[in-house]
Amino acid sequence: MTLALKVALLPLLAAQGVWTRRRVPRLPEAAGQRSGSVGKGARVRLLIVGDSSAAGVGVEQQSQAFAGYLTRRLAERSQMQVHWRLVARSGITTAQAVEMLRREAPPPVDVAVVVLGVNDVIEQVPTHRADAARAVLVDWLHGPGGARHVAFAPLPPVHQFPALPQPLRFVAGREARRHDGALARWAAGRTGVAHVPVAIELRPSMMASDGFHPGEPVYRICGHALADHLAAWLASAPPAAPAHPTPVPSKETA
Repeated sequence: MTLALKVALLPLLAAQGVWTRRRVPRLPEAAGQRSGSVGKGARVRLLIVGDSSAAGVGVEQQSQAFAGYLTRRLAERSQMQVHWRLVARSGITTAQAVEMLRREAPPPVDVAVVVLGVNDVIEQVPTHRADAARAVLVDWLHGPGGARHVAFAPLPPVHQFPALPQPLRFVAGREARRHDGALARWAAGRTGVAHVPVAIELRPSMMASDGFHPGEPVYRICGHALADHLAAWLASAPPAAPAHPTPVPSKETA
């Protein structure tokens, strides 16, 4: 789409955006615990941070949502005991997620999964600003958060969302793909960070009742894909350095 055509469509796109916000029902976040432990074996601490998709909007319980499928699959594939915590809120951008983490200050973890980006598209955040916010987010996760590895879920195929009318669906989908490409390039240049692609072809039956959020089939596919990535990383990762190394005895005390 040329810039001239996009400018010409702006009044229609704005009207469709307002109409969609009014028409699409506001679904609640999934009920249930946002922390817990699953599996047996050596312990791995997992943080899931994100927006409405991380919070499980579109299904009733966290067990049916992204966090439920991710943690169960990770415990199964890694043969480890997964201690997990979910910090998520509907409607937040990447920059707002940073503030949320700073405010809630969850305990240190070993690995983290990030599910963000759609609201950057909705709020028309430029890709360079979204990348800058991701850098701050990852710095927090690697620093105070303690995470050795951070896995980013891809942006969803917005161009397949049934709730969006055309041409808004096409334009928003194009922007989502552009943001996802920027995320993938940014992650490729960072140590301890990965963008995890998920192959999925959305059908209306796979979506929530609002036609905008994932349904249980999508959460299962995405949760399993991210879990498989983390399990592979855990299997190949070097052991973590001890937080308090044992001092070497001096000759006088040996």
